[in-house]
Amino acid sequence: MRSEALALYGTEEPPQTFRRLGAGNLSAELVDGNLRYVRFKGHEVLRAIAYVVRDENWGTYAPVIAGLTVEEEPGRFTVRYQARCGDSLAYAAVISGHADGRLVFNAVATPERDFTTNRCGFCVLHPIVGVAGQWVKVEHNDGRMEETVFPDLIEPWQPFKDIRALTHRVASGILATCAFAGDVFEMEDQRNWSDASYKTYVRPLALPWPYVMAAGEPNRQTIDLRIVAQADATATPSPDGPVTIEVAETDATRKHAEIGLIIDPAELGASMERIDALRNLAPQFMLLHFDPTAGHGVAELHAFARLQRESQLPATLEYVVACDGELGREFADLAAMVRETRLDLAALAVCPSVDQQSTPPGSEWPPCPPLAEIYEAARRAFPDTPLGGGMFSYFTELNRKRPPDLLDYVTHGTNAIVHAADDTSVMETLEALPDIFRSARAIIGEGKPYRLGLCSIPMRQNPYGARTMENPHGKRVPMARTDPRQRGLFAAAWTTGFAARVAGEDIASFVPAALTGPLGVFADGPLPIHCVIRELCRLSGKAVTPCRSSEPGRVLALAAGGTLLVANLTPEVQEVEIQDATPASISILHAGNFGVTFDDAEKNRDGPLSLPPYAVARIQFRKWYDDMR
Repeated sequence: MRSEALALYGTEEPPQTFRRLGAGNLSAELVDGNLRYVRFKGHEVLRAIAYVVRDENWGTYAPVIAGLTVEEEPGRFTVRYQARCGDSLAYAAVISGHADGRLVFNAVATPERDFTTNRCGFCVLHPIVGVAGQWVKVEHNDGRMEETVFPDLIEPWQPFKDIRALTHRVASGILATCAFAGDVFEMEDQRNWSDASYKTYVRPLALPWPYVMAAGEPNRQTIDLRIVAQADATATPSPDGPVTIEVAETDATRKHAEIGLIIDPAELGASMERIDALRNLAPQFMLLHFDPTAGHGVAELHAFARLQRESQLPATLEYVVACDGELGREFADLAAMVRETRLDLAALAVCPSVDQQSTPPGSEWPPCPPLAEIYEAARRAFPDTPLGGGMFSYFTELNRKRPPDLLDYVTHGTNAIVHAADDTSVMETLEALPDIFRSARAIIGEGKPYRLGLCSIPMRQNPYGARTMENPHGKRVPMARTDPRQRGLFAAAWTTGFAARVAGEDIASFVPAALTGPLGVFADGPLPIHCVIRELCRLSGKAVTPCRSSEPGRVLALAAGGTLLVANLTPEVQEVEIQDATPASISILHAGNFGVTFDDAEKNRDGPLSLPPYAVARIQFRKWYDDMR
């Protein structure tokens, strides 16, 4: 029998555990030696304060913590521990919090032998809700003060550099100043990667990396947070209680996005074995990945063409442009192979091979033909095929290298485990999506179709290192191609939440998964994410009914075509109230009925909707039934 952990997460590895620390009105969550959700009077001040060690591929070490002690007394708490990263770096940490609103986090790292790293030190995360576009005062290391605002649209480069301290307004009557010491700090807009934060981190990216920390030389850093509150500053209301979903009138002008599945050449054999399941799932298109620099050629296009004929699904070719010769010849050769294989393309998306790797701020851009020349060569070879471009990786890269207005549509993907892979951080990526979509639309312009590529929890390709991270033991690993949660209810809930965010935007399509493999919707049989994607495929093209959740961090919902999908994004049971609607039928996917479909789980219910951890409900309403007759 499948355990609850396997049903929810696809792994027996337990989730992170949070320990609440409190000193008067100051509180924080201690997790793996770092702090999450630093609050004052219930208001979120900082999303996190973390001591982070990364390897030369930007992989994050999971520190082994020893000697952890927590002392709590009225008006004060103190945390001490030692940690080890790999076999050559150790650090000691002390955290102290005080009822007057002061919190100090000290860390001293000492390599036992020369240690190669891309980053070793503190990262401080400011939240985005109530902060984006709002006032901030930046104190620089030379003493200069700058009064400005946190970026509203997502900033492609570092908004603030050479930072000594940041002061921002937490809520009415509450100010917080976060000071940084021990190295040079700068900020990046982490919404680029769908992280719901602005990150102030150690060591400017303009300096060389990876770099070597010398053996025996201690590195000392300190984060000093001071919160000042007026006497009349009020506490934030508790988020406890039922989540309400407000369902508005159907918007006939907005249609639910088309759903695609990505097919990689490595999965062609497995995809052909699942051809009946592919037809039954009925996505609106297949996104066929084709990369000549990875050895793909006419044999792969023949296999794609066969898959298309067998499935009868439209196909978009995702073509990685080698750019290793004359562009006209490269695209003419591609067009000849497409004709030879009789692959019928509904669209062609192109991206230069060099742009599969990110170019960070301060780095030199690699040689590459101008995008305009690439798009013009593609257009000459495929004059009657809709042409897309942008990035096959993430919004970050699109934001830093914006395409000229020569395309029929613009694309990019997202990934939920670029910087962190704990359950909380992954679900938090849904919070940043509206800002990504709004910022992308500002780049693309109004009217041009906006089509999202692969948007997933597992990472198919690492733009920030030589490879994706290995994960042989099925753990929660950043930048890993295989993530165990793809097999559990967790991925079904996250995908429903992603679709709910898409439903409120002018987005033509998105690709939430593959058919098979690490990104797939099948293992031994259909996974919970399969049930959700099947429902999304059914809703594609239907009129959207706007939904609003009173607690979008706990529950998200989308409605189209007479169906409401509701996802619990948390490991706790959530009570949900649907306003101004009477359900005719409710079916719920949860850990206790793992493996069933919405149709198998369907039954009528009365009373409030109670969603178990990471459950997804499909709800249909009598009013909608009557309207659809």
